[in-house]
Amino acid sequence: MIRRRREGVGLPSLVGALVVVCCTAFVAWQLDPRLLLANTTAAGGDMGAHVMLPAFERQLLSRGRLAGWNPAWFDGFPFPTFYFPLPSLVVVALSVAIPYDIAFKLVTVLGSLGMPAAAWAFGRLGRLQQPVPECMAVGATAFLFDTSYTIDGGNLASSLAGEYDFALALAVALVFLGVVMAGVRSGRHRAVAAVMLAAISLTHIVPAMYAAAGAVLIVLFGPGRRRLRWGVPVAIVAAALGAFWSVPFVAGLPYTTNMGWVNVTTYVRSLAPAELRWVIALAVAGALASFVRRLAAGRLLVVLTAVAGTVFVVLPEGKLYNARLLPFWVLGMYLLAGIGFAEIGRFGARLWVSRHRLVEPPDAAELRDRTYGLPPAPRLRVARPERRSTGAVITFVVTPLVALSAGLAATVVPLGLPSWSPVRVQATSFLPSWVKWNYSGYQAKSAWPEYHALVRTMAGVGRRYGCGRAMWEYGPELNDLGTPMALMLLPYWTHGCIGSMEGLLFESSATTPYHFVNQSELSAQPSRAMVGLPYGPLDVPLGVRHLQQLGVRYYMAFTPQAEAQALADKQLSLVATSGPWPTVVGSGVVQRTWDVFVVHRSGTVVPVRYRPVVMTGVPPGGPGWLHASLAQYLRTPRQRVLRAQSGPPGWTRLPWQAARAPAIPEPAASVSSVRMGTESVAFDVSRPGVPVVVKVSYFPNWHVTGALGPWRTSPNMMVVVPTSRHVVLRYGWSSAGRAGTVLSVLGLLGLVALVRADRPAPLRAFGGRRRAWRRRAGSPPAVWELMPPVEDSDARLG
Repeated sequence: MIRRRREGVGLPSLVGALVVVCCTAFVAWQLDPRLLLANTTAAGGDMGAHVMLPAFERQLLSRGRLAGWNPAWFDGFPFPTFYFPLPSLVVVALSVAIPYDIAFKLVTVLGSLGMPAAAWAFGRLGRLQQPVPECMAVGATAFLFDTSYTIDGGNLASSLAGEYDFALALAVALVFLGVVMAGVRSGRHRAVAAVMLAAISLTHIVPAMYAAAGAVLIVLFGPGRRRLRWGVPVAIVAAALGAFWSVPFVAGLPYTTNMGWVNVTTYVRSLAPAELRWVIALAVAGALASFVRRLAAGRLLVVLTAVAGTVFVVLPEGKLYNARLLPFWVLGMYLLAGIGFAEIGRFGARLWVSRHRLVEPPDAAELRDRTYGLPPAPRLRVARPERRSTGAVITFVVTPLVALSAGLAATVVPLGLPSWSPVRVQATSFLPSWVKWNYSGYQAKSAWPEYHALVRTMAGVGRRYGCGRAMWEYGPELNDLGTPMALMLLPYWTHGCIGSMEGLLFESSATTPYHFVNQSELSAQPSRAMVGLPYGPLDVPLGVRHLQQLGVRYYMAFTPQAEAQALADKQLSLVATSGPWPTVVGSGVVQRTWDVFVVHRSGTVVPVRYRPVVMTGVPPGGPGWLHASLAQYLRTPRQRVLRAQSGPPGWTRLPWQAARAPAIPEPAASVSSVRMGTESVAFDVSRPGVPVVVKVSYFPNWHVTGALGPWRTSPNMMVVVPTSRHVVLRYGWSSAGRAGTVLSVLGLLGLVALVRADRPAPLRAFGGRRRAWRRRAGSPPAVWELMPPVEDSDARLG
């Protein structure tokens, strides 16, 4: 008979390990390791622009900083103040030993590769009996290849679209919830839980909310105050550890952009798509079994999944897009389906055993009852020994292996197999082609010669005419370069000489709305990604006037319509071309030629001709500032007076709705010796006291020496009043950044305290004689013993 023991490795454990290894290997197989290990630059969707973020983080680290100013996109933005720093830090760490491009690719698949093992660990730590954790690992594998949604996070399609940090955070969140369940039972593992929760929040904030909600449910819905004494220190230390990022994040939210994503309202089709209905049926069985058999981990999944589905339906419009909650619903369904499948297998084994029982032979007590005339006691029915062994095999071996086979088979049918597989299966899923498109890299695209030549052209333009920002015409056909966002990497390829006005992290800059207004004016087929802006048609002269306000030096066009208007505009001069290049558009092939223009009168630092005015009644940031400054921005080509958020007492104050402002001329002045650094702007002025506009995105961390200010001016630039001939602006610390750093240092001290409290009793003494690393009998389990064994009685059937 097969039994699970407290010590040693039995057949059920080997089968469980085999299931997890096979699931992980299958995911790796579908991701094509040959492409992952090829030294090419990942392309495709947002991922093709994410490539630049760890490279900039590496530059910050070389200067001894974790956060700073990134001048590459949107006239500059703080990085990673409004994005998650941990994935970039992992890429940088790996790139020390392996090529950068390979390190980036491996981090993008880390969450997907770890999802099956994370689901299994959640089940084991939650004391779910075998084969439930193994079936949950299979369910997590099937979740990865689910295509009911494609960009909201967690599954493989979302990771390939650029949400790989979501998948990584979600995998860690599953293990974290298991650690919490193990910790509240033993009173230990608080340090591990605090570090994991902080890591999740630094990887992606939405899975961190999921993990925190689950932890609260575990801690609050348990008996006694002991759970609170365990959970409160974990929450405090985790929050403190991530404060160096979270405090500046919260403080800077008024200076971000809300893209206005509209909530998904197709609730039934999103929560119960046709391809998910068989999973939902098994999930219902798993939910019922979780409550009937009092499976704490299963009940937690039921509650979290139900909450995610409910919030998805009732969440109002806001910064949190309701589709972000969809992954938790879908993942919960797959994990509950794993529980349901395992319980069906367990029920089948019990049914097999119960149908073949023997009548227990009379024993001495029964003979004594007969001798004295006592009523006979009912005879017990016991399972045949060979039937009990077969039932155990069904439960611990057959069920997980059948789940593995069924899950992988159901996944292979739509996916097919990688091109290098000797077996051929016709694929109907788009995932294999996405994997090949992304991980073969930019260098493998048919349009690579065009892309490479264009980048070299821009690098040459920068050397000849000076470094500066470039506004490139958008078009969906740019996807043949590797992604429509391929030109966001101009700063990456040109080592920061040529910046890109469009970037990936839309929400991170308050200059984003004005860029998309410009994109609509300067592109024949604009994306118009931000909702609610007053977009206009192609109008290159108007767009160029707006580029001048943002300090953009170059304009790159490729469509005949935009090129014709650009050639006729006297504010532009053609300085370079690239092409023609054959390009597939629709069902035909056209020749694409890139024209590069320099924008005149577009200096980065310029003195004003008329004294700025201060707009009154405008909030410091957020929608209020956008509404007021956008109205001025659309009129600015015909206006002569800058509108500022604040300024010296001598500046006129006007309501922001005022269409006209008094034109008070300033003395003639000039600016010279402009030096643009990564986090600094230095220049000389001929006449102190004359306001100067610095065309860099405003953020409170900018500080100036040799001048008053800086103050925010429409649309989102900075204005200073020099008090000396030499002026320097530097991006530095804010009070929020200092406070967050102090809290993180305190969090490290709290973590040390938790580690000491979590140690076994013989190791708590600091100093004194050394003691052996041997746990006394009856003492609590150590951190490395998180996986609790299952009692022998749980394995017996009948």
